[in-house]
Amino acid sequence: MQRYWIRKLKDKMAYAFCLTCIVLAIVPLGSILFEVTKNGLPALNIDFFTKGPGAIGEPGGGIANSIQGTLILIGLTSLIGVPIGVLSGIYLAEFGNTQFGRIIRLTNNVLMQFPSIVIGIFAFLIVVLPIGSFSPLAGAIALAIIMVPIITRTTEESLKLVPNSIREASMALGIRRWRTIVSVVLVSAKGGVVTGIMLSIARIAGETAPLIMTILGSQWFFYGFTNPMDALTLRIWRLALLPYEYAHQTGWGAALVLIILVLSLNVIARFLTRSKYKV
Repeated sequence: MQRYWIRKLKDKMAYAFCLTCIVLAIVPLGSILFEVTKNGLPALNIDFFTKGPGAIGEPGGGIANSIQGTLILIGLTSLIGVPIGVLSGIYLAEFGNTQFGRIIRLTNNVLMQFPSIVIGIFAFLIVVLPIGSFSPLAGAIALAIIMVPIITRTTEESLKLVPNSIREASMALGIRRWRTIVSVVLVSAKGGVVTGIMLSIARIAGETAPLIMTILGSQWFFYGFTNPMDALTLRIWRLALLPYEYAHQTGWGAALVLIILVLSLNVIARFLTRSKYKV
């Protein structure tokens, strides 16, 4: 009886410890969301979403060009990074138990820890200098380098969670291995793969340093893949440097829009990939 009471006490202590850790993680996040919402909400209006930035030192204008630039960057980066990341994750999960696979896995883990400014400098050297101009293409390549390791790692781990019995059952029916991976294993791990993609999008949407070295920023709307372009993170950074109250409020508003944008992309992705069948 006494041992049972001790085990029950340990269980309650572990539960209380886990709950405390959750609260400690949620409180800073909630505080950030509260501050961004409180300071950014007053800046939101029709002009804020439909106009470009006004003259420096004069209130007015908006961030429409920054929103457009961020959406273009996310789309272009995903076009480059998602296929590479998913295919790399599939290779490591299904065929990566080799020396080459272990080297790729190690390289991927190292790349995940790379400072983003170094990646920005790399993209500047291989894209901006040869082209002779800052461009969305250079920004997308830099962000794709950040995106690929995240997707690769999450895809690999998600596929490894699929039981081998499912693979064996599929191939026992005469289905080829590549078709088993695409139609059975990948579908079973769909939730984890999508989570990795959305995590990578959230990561690149908040990057600033690589964009300074690649797209530079602009007061104008998008006008070509070989010309400078603006983005929300760059606009927030530039507004924070200005000594004007209106600029700081606009920066808070842009930060709120960025959070809403990332949240909306996550909700839409979850809705489109939800399971149609409930067990």
